[in-house]
Amino acid sequence: MSEHFEEQDFNTEHLDTHLWSKIFGYLLKYKKNLIFLIFLMITIASIDIGFPLMNRYAMDYFITAKGSMNTLWIYGLGYFGMICVQGVVVFFFIQQAGKIEMEFAYDMRNRAFRKLQELSFTYFDKTPLGWIMARMTSDIGRLAEIVSWSLIDFVWGTTVMIGVTVIMLIVDWKMALLILMVVPVLALISFKFQRMILERYRSTRKINSQITGAFSEGITGAKTSKTLVLEESQINDFKQLTSKLSREAISAAILASIFMPLVGGLGAFSLAMILWMGGQQVLVGTMSFGTLMLYTQYAGSFFEPLRQLARLLAEFQMAQASAERVLTLVNTQADLVDTKEVVDSYGTILNPITTGYHRLKGDVRFNDVSFAYKKEEPVLTHFNLDVKAGETIALVGETGSGKSTIVNLLCRFYEPNEGIITIDGIPIRERSVGWLHSNLGYVLQAPHLFSGSVRENIRYGRLDATDEDIERAAKLVDAHDFIVKLDKGYLTDVGEGGNRLSTGQKQLISFARAVIADPSIFVLDEATSSIDTETEQIIQKAIENLMKGRTSFIIAHRLSTIVTADRILVIKKGVIVEEGTHHDLLMKHGYYYRLYTNQFNEDLQNQLLNLNPAEEEEPDLAFHD
Repeated sequence: MSEHFEEQDFNTEHLDTHLWSKIFGYLLKYKKNLIFLIFLMITIASIDIGFPLMNRYAMDYFITAKGSMNTLWIYGLGYFGMICVQGVVVFFFIQQAGKIEMEFAYDMRNRAFRKLQELSFTYFDKTPLGWIMARMTSDIGRLAEIVSWSLIDFVWGTTVMIGVTVIMLIVDWKMALLILMVVPVLALISFKFQRMILERYRSTRKINSQITGAFSEGITGAKTSKTLVLEESQINDFKQLTSKLSREAISAAILASIFMPLVGGLGAFSLAMILWMGGQQVLVGTMSFGTLMLYTQYAGSFFEPLRQLARLLAEFQMAQASAERVLTLVNTQADLVDTKEVVDSYGTILNPITTGYHRLKGDVRFNDVSFAYKKEEPVLTHFNLDVKAGETIALVGETGSGKSTIVNLLCRFYEPNEGIITIDGIPIRERSVGWLHSNLGYVLQAPHLFSGSVRENIRYGRLDATDEDIERAAKLVDAHDFIVKLDKGYLTDVGEGGNRLSTGQKQLISFARAVIADPSIFVLDEATSSIDTETEQIIQKAIENLMKGRTSFIIAHRLSTIVTADRILVIKKGVIVEEGTHHDLLMKHGYYYRLYTNQFNEDLQNQLLNLNPAEEEEPDLAFHD
């Protein structure tokens, strides 16, 4: 659970208006709801401003001046009407704000998830799953809450403060200044506190992402943790993260708790000044008691929205940390994109124009290709390779020699730094990623199945496949027999990640999923290295059937799976050091010969000792000089 990645650093020390303008720009999608909500808040603010005026009238006319009581019922009816209107408006603004909150969160999660589908492997290589999950869940949820309900407080607060200020200045500007004089002091305090609060909340969001990542690692790696007896170590690491989060969160809460009483204290000071000066004027008869009551109520009416806006400012500081992270994800630019001409012809990966798709033959060429995951660590340098349609190419070599990089570049999971890769003589950059992937069948070393039935998982290879197509594909890879023996056959739920099936069963289903798309190019990335010998023999038979007439690339540690390959390429540090058929390479007595004989001797020794190879540790197939 140690931290391997650095979270993005955000250094803005104040409220970023440019950032929030972008966030509120997304709200324009709900323009009608926003206009209605603003109207409701102005209405309720106007009623709040009107109540003290009604009270002043009642005090000066009905009580102090002892006016006619005949009109009291009209006054009471008007007062009751204002209360009823206020209640109805409150109902509708809660409804509208809640709707905006839910729809904004829905829209932002859709945008973020859509962006994740468009991003290449590079983004996921450097971004931990936990941080992505934190952005998709807690960060977006917090942001949606702030932008919807804060709008209510902002519109209501500013309307009340402007209305109250105008009326107070009209009635008695000197008394109004007793309230307004604290505003500059409050602005200075707010400026000081906002920087400290923002810093604390940035830290809490960063730690929260790390905790989410720790959750993810702890759950997905539970079996490994238990077999290595790491439970205590995992708990201690997790306690350190949660304790750090607790300290930062408490620090932020303390700052907020100091900030709010300061605002309240300033309001109390203004109220005391009003009572002192206004009380003297009432005693000498220069001010009516109703007017004094008006100013005391308006002091509360002025400082209550001021406190709300101060709280809102603190919440915006907290939410800015979430907003920065969400926008960082939503606005991330993919480093692997199709040109405009390609998009016009083939569409995008999410909106493909499949009528432009055509089946490829399978001639592949790497022409002077260079690539590095990190600039200072090149993997391939001026790499060249020609593959004819229908050839089966096996890649063997040390871990880190560049085998997977070669097929990843072919599949266009990454872009070469230099050079060109062509298929059927056409650079792959001149065709869409979606078109290329529709012609590929890729089977990984660690098969991944999605939650759902066996049938649904095979159908992911071709979404319009019929049940008959699915069964035909399963039979082609010899998966049908074990599938029909499951509790519900093809309708059996495979569980999360396929955890209800054995590794061999998952691999056979992933083969069927690749086969059903009828790809022109197959890529098998150590697809038999984690399964038992019996299943390997079944898959080997399936591979021989599938490779006929298709260009195939096989990355293998178990050399028994590639002895029939048309060409075997021995890769070392991104360079082809040996090339030929299995027989040719054995006759050279080079690296491949030593690798094969070492593995053969280990297998023979296991047989002599009457051990099951499936229960043995996977042989180390690194080259030995």
